[in-house]
Amino acid sequence: MTGAAAVELVVRRIRPDQPWRWLEAGWADMRIVPAISLTYGIAFLLASLSLVAVLLFANLGALVPVMAAGFLLVGPMLAVGLYEASRRLEAGMPVQLADVAFVSSRNISQLAFVGAMLAAAMLIWLQVAGWLFALFFGSVGIPPLSDFAPMLLLTQRGLAMLVIGSAVGGAIAFAVFAISAISVPLLLARDIDAVTAVTTSIRAVRLNFWPMLLWAWIVALLTAFGIATWFLGLAVIFPLLGHATWHAQRALVGDDA
Repeated sequence: MTGAAAVELVVRRIRPDQPWRWLEAGWADMRIVPAISLTYGIAFLLASLSLVAVLLFANLGALVPVMAAGFLLVGPMLAVGLYEASRRLEAGMPVQLADVAFVSSRNISQLAFVGAMLAAAMLIWLQVAGWLFALFFGSVGIPPLSDFAPMLLLTQRGLAMLVIGSAVGGAIAFAVFAISAISVPLLLARDIDAVTAVTTSIRAVRLNFWPMLLWAWIVALLTAFGIATWFLGLAVIFPLLGHATWHAQRALVGDDA
């Protein structure tokens, strides 16, 4: 890719409390373009509620928690427009709704490649969740949501599946987090390929393990809170995390000619 080889991406070491500064910077971006950020967040909320409605209508309510966890895996790709808004704010450029709804980048094909990786990770998670359910409950069909919660929390098989599923899901989630922590905004910021973006993201997580573990915890906690409010909180939390992730990328990666 033209120009990519001329720049070496250098991963910086950050302070342990740096993730909180990213949230502050993300909130500052939201205050500058509140209408655009909240419109993006409401669109994400409506998409989430539509998916939940489809699952409930199909009597597959038990899949709502599984799909919610899967959303966490592809979330970095869904926030591309928010990264673009923060990029424009940082560059002193005007930010219009069309800019974040239809992101124009010279790395579109590379963004699509990373998006395909995250989509594949979500499909793997859904398949693993299906295997775990079959392992513990056999050929029993997926129960309604009202029956699934007692089955999961009040039976030995359910508790065992919850423990093992949480461990397996956590391992998948952290692996995907390492791949996608900053790779997507990095592709918007620089003329690089997807492999460079992904490996740089992994190096950033490895070099700053504890601060990035804190960041992963913050993202998971805020997202869980948003989901617990029947996704309503995500209208604010999703754009906040999207803007903050842009600043995470800027703090973690520097240029060294």
